[in-house]
Amino acid sequence: MPAARQEPHARTPAAVTPMAFAQAIVAAYRRRGRSPDEALALAQITPAQLRQPQARMTARQMERLSAAAMEELDDEGLGAFGRRLPWGSYGMLARASLGAPDLGTAVRRWCRHHGLLTDDIRLELATAGPVAAVTLRELRPLAAEVRELAIAFILRNIHGLACWYVDSRIPLRGALFPFPAPPHAEAYAHMFPGGPLLFGQPGAAIRFDARYLALPLRRDEKALGQLLRHRALQLTVLQYRRDRLLVPQVRQALAADPGRAHSAQDLAVLLHVSVRTLHRQLREEGASLQQLKDEVRMERAKDLLYRTAKPIKQVAAAVGFRNDKSFARAFRLHVGVTPGDFREAG
Repeated sequence: MPAARQEPHARTPAAVTPMAFAQAIVAAYRRRGRSPDEALALAQITPAQLRQPQARMTARQMERLSAAAMEELDDEGLGAFGRRLPWGSYGMLARASLGAPDLGTAVRRWCRHHGLLTDDIRLELATAGPVAAVTLRELRPLAAEVRELAIAFILRNIHGLACWYVDSRIPLRGALFPFPAPPHAEAYAHMFPGGPLLFGQPGAAIRFDARYLALPLRRDEKALGQLLRHRALQLTVLQYRRDRLLVPQVRQALAADPGRAHSAQDLAVLLHVSVRTLHRQLREEGASLQQLKDEVRMERAKDLLYRTAKPIKQVAAAVGFRNDKSFARAFRLHVGVTPGDFREAG
């Protein structure tokens, strides 16, 4: 259950991962009668830091420590399950889902194949209206010393892998955990950003917009090889810069009220991004806000011309034009004919 890898940032990484996770890994070593000293040294975690209950470490330190422990113990479950998950298990799961036509199929395969590794837990993908959820249910009690770590890592792993598969940020709508809020509960906002965090729940889950499930996978075997080159399947808690669902989200917001001006500021607030991020992500997807506005207005105009007998002046006003002349010019530019000709041809 290695942590997930992200696109690099220039700034110094923040130490937000709880040291309690390192303590859980040390406990896994002790249960096997092994020394964690070499792995701790690799992660640059001192004995004094390890003893501090409220200490934090960087995602990179956790990545190094967990990868070293999983390889040395030959168990990517770190003793959480009734049987070991041999080194390379999670890489195998990622590879088995790589040929899926879309993210939903890939995640369902991943969950199903995880059940072949261990029957201590059951992972499922389900949708309810606009929300998708990956749920984790314990069928047998997990080892107490690493239970929190195992559950958090599995949910982070599938979330990070999903982002990697489609090369997109997937904001969470929330996360649920089947244990009481730990002393380091505030760290979960960094590990599971984007939605409310609920502890003491009947099961564990992450929730996100179901539309991401229809996105095609953008990775291949070569990309997976590069991902695995660093000794483990490294997925991250940091968000990808690009959100491939942003263009349809903007279109939906524009279409919901086509007569409104829809400033970049208004849309940014609605979509929970900054104005700068809105423009940058649209540009990365080969679109612009003005282009999307024009497309949505013209689609609405064509619908009104086709389905109603409203005068062209009223159609122009309904889609946000001040007068019918400017509307006619824009319509002909985008559609190729005048509004009157379009109505007659329909």
